[in-house]
Amino acid sequence: MRLGVLDGRAVVVRGDRAADVRWASKGRLHPDPMTLLADWPRLREWAAALPDEAYDIPLDPTALEAPVPRPRQVFAIALNYPPHAAEAGFTPPEEPLVFTKFPACISGPHTTVALPKGKAGKVDWEVELVAVIGQETYRVSEDRAWGCVAGLTIGQDLSERVVQLQGRPAQFSLGKSFPGFGPTGPVLVTPDEFDDPDDLEITGLLNGEAVQHDRTKSMIFPVPELVARLSSVVPLLPGDLIFTGTPAGVGNRMDPPRYLTEDDELVSRIEGIGEIRQRFTAVHL
Repeated sequence: MRLGVLDGRAVVVRGDRAADVRWASKGRLHPDPMTLLADWPRLREWAAALPDEAYDIPLDPTALEAPVPRPRQVFAIALNYPPHAAEAGFTPPEEPLVFTKFPACISGPHTTVALPKGKAGKVDWEVELVAVIGQETYRVSEDRAWGCVAGLTIGQDLSERVVQLQGRPAQFSLGKSFPGFGPTGPVLVTPDEFDDPDDLEITGLLNGEAVQHDRTKSMIFPVPELVARLSSVVPLLPGDLIFTGTPAGVGNRMDPPRYLTEDDELVSRIEGIGEIRQRFTAVHL
């Protein structure tokens, strides 16, 4: 199943058509995607039996919104690809390095992002696979963790490096949570849609040039291990997001460093999910 959001309402997507969940279920299912994530098995069962004629909405991909618009918790993982750890000057970590993005930064797949002004003007890109939790999860074992994942989507962990790295020790969350710094989408794709959900091609393009490229099988801590490790400490809730880390190729490790500027276009792609697209303007005061 591929779940999207149009005009704030949940839709099931098939190709270039969509079915409105509320209309197609004759009111039996709620239109709010967050409510549906709390009733995920029921939605999955209903969608599996949905006939072709229910997909009666022509789909404009640019109209899709964040598939999980109001997550309660947003986790993120640092240095989860060995080449990215190396370019940052670190050895691969032995434990997941966890930080948060504040939920107010979450936005949709086709957005315009205002760049911060002044010293906070070094905005960087980080294409990431995002796992979405589909049921309340606490102390789950790694071998059962995929069963707790509603689906996968694409995210950009946009990062303002001055705010992110200021202070001793540095704290990450504020610098990664400006308005629009968590674009996600275009849809939420259930794990059974993939031949292997642990091995997906991931690519980031800046103005048409590939700046990041890898496969998610390169992750030091794959999705099931992250879910198990996070849930060993924190109860995970339906709709929680886990940004799973970025491959090598971020701007602040280039020589010279490259940061996002006005009129740049950033495209983030993951095999089997699609792409999200951001443009940048000045300035967020």
